[in-house]
Amino acid sequence: MAAAGPSPGSLRQRRESSRRPPRDGYGVYVYPNSFFRYEGEWKGGKKHGHGKLLFKDGGYYEGEFVDGEITGEGYQHWAWSGNTYSGQFVLGEPQGHGIMKYKAGGHYEGEFSGGLREGQGFLEDQDGQVYQGSFHGNKKHGHGQMFFKNGDKYDGDWVRDQRQGHGVLCYTDGSTYEGQWHSNIWSGLGTLAHCSGVTYCGLWINGHPAAQAKRIVALGPEVLEVVQGSSFTLKVQLQQDDGEVAKSESGRVLKISAGVRYVQLPAYSEVSFFKMDEDHQETPIQTPFGFQCISYPLSFATSCGLEPRSSVEGARANLPLSKGDLEQALDNQGDTPSILPAERHEPRCPEACQRVEHGCAEFVDILLGPPPPGMQPFLFLPSMLEKAYRRPKGSQSPPEGAATSQEPPESTRSNGTTVELSAAAYLGEYVLMICDVTTPPFLGHRLPTAFKHLRVLAKGDSQSSQVPGDRPEALS
Repeated sequence: MAAAGPSPGSLRQRRESSRRPPRDGYGVYVYPNSFFRYEGEWKGGKKHGHGKLLFKDGGYYEGEFVDGEITGEGYQHWAWSGNTYSGQFVLGEPQGHGIMKYKAGGHYEGEFSGGLREGQGFLEDQDGQVYQGSFHGNKKHGHGQMFFKNGDKYDGDWVRDQRQGHGVLCYTDGSTYEGQWHSNIWSGLGTLAHCSGVTYCGLWINGHPAAQAKRIVALGPEVLEVVQGSSFTLKVQLQQDDGEVAKSESGRVLKISAGVRYVQLPAYSEVSFFKMDEDHQETPIQTPFGFQCISYPLSFATSCGLEPRSSVEGARANLPLSKGDLEQALDNQGDTPSILPAERHEPRCPEACQRVEHGCAEFVDILLGPPPPGMQPFLFLPSMLEKAYRRPKGSQSPPEGAATSQEPPESTRSNGTTVELSAAAYLGEYVLMICDVTTPPFLGHRLPTAFKHLRVLAKGDSQSSQVPGDRPEALS
């Protein structure tokens, strides 16, 4: 008699048991939707202990399970993003401490909550930039440090991935900003210490200083009058657009230089113009006073062996020529009348640079020396021309005010001595130029050059002694 086969009831029971997860121990279970497959430890029909859960898209989790849930230490790979995580899990989400590695590059090590970066952590992005600090909602939020790929470093407050609040940014070039931020931009009160040495301490709006300097202003009268041979001081301000002093700014480097009017006016000086040697040709500089100038040497009284801030009387002792003496000094001179010193030399003072302090600077003991070699003066001497070229009645005389470089009539001084020549600049009109030479330029630009109209006078001369109508406005 043939053996009886399995009963229909036992087959049905076996098929139902294969669809149920294992009760206890180790087992493999494929879920009805076929997306999940688990192999590992079971307890009471639930995943419990160590196991591996595989997903149909190629992702998987391997680690600890508690009562059927992914909880504890584990490792997960997401096929759709390529990211991997190793660390603590709670109810299937990264939570606690762990390391997330991103397929695009970079990684995060720190605290998680609900699968997001939350708390303290260390993040290196795909560009190699590093952030270490506080996170909230997967974004940099709170206090933290950022090391940028160009070498800059920020230490301060963050709000949703943007620098906001108080922070310090140190640049690789040596510049440092410390102060308030908003949406990654300097905004509020802050101090910038620029690598050039310039500092700005004050209010910032949208990344720009609210009280920044826009121009250089040389203080004093419109036309500065100086007695020949004496030193003088020039005060300078950095001003904002509204004319207020830019007190928030310090450290900008200003350099002072001088020029002489290219063609002088006979009403103001015996000097008509300077003729340059062929080896010393230069392009005249346009000034805002309606005339051009050529560069002129500038020095300081202290560096040239004079007492600082020498008085007018002391300067006069070095100025042996009055207009009457000048007529005698011209006797037996060469083709071009000259009151140059017997030995001329280049100024031996260093470059005239000053750093601004709270929007102000001062150039002290400035001195205009004699014209350097290569500058040959042509003189306006109307009274002398009339005497030197006196003609019979009815003959034509040279026009008054004409320039001359011809040899004057020969004569000698009554005492037969040689005239001591002055080491001072000629009488006439000059220009002082104050340039911003800050290097590198502060915030990428320099201030425009400032000009000051300067007139060198003989002792006793004044505006009233000039031609009627001689006003600074007329000269400008």
